[in-house]
Amino acid sequence: MARIAGIDIPREKRVEIALTYIYGIGLTRSKQILLDTGVNPDTRVKDLADSDVQKLRGATEAYTVEGDLRRQEGMALKRLQDIGCVRGRRHRMSLPVRGQRTRTNARTRRGARKTVAGRKK
Repeated sequence: MARIAGIDIPREKRVEIALTYIYGIGLTRSKQILLDTGVNPDTRVKDLADSDVQKLRGATEAYTVEGDLRRQEGMALKRLQDIGCVRGRRHRMSLPVRGQRTRTNARTRRGARKTVAGRKK
């Protein structure tokens, strides 16, 4: 099993897709890494040679991925919350941050519906 950036990437998938299992590497960056290293994107991870895995490891070190990236993003959110700006407060209250409406359609961010007891009219 190939281990890149501290992650065991899936053996049965194509390298192009398997690299996207690393936090911080999407399909575009995965394609760029494979282009830079000269590894064929259609090969399966189980068929990679050790030298190819070493090339991929070296190429991913050029980017901020996994723990460092998670830490950076967490620090950015914490900074927003500490200075008390609107975005920070919205993050703290688990509400949409970028101006979306909340009267309806905020289910992903706000969670499941909470029913209110029958009100008298």
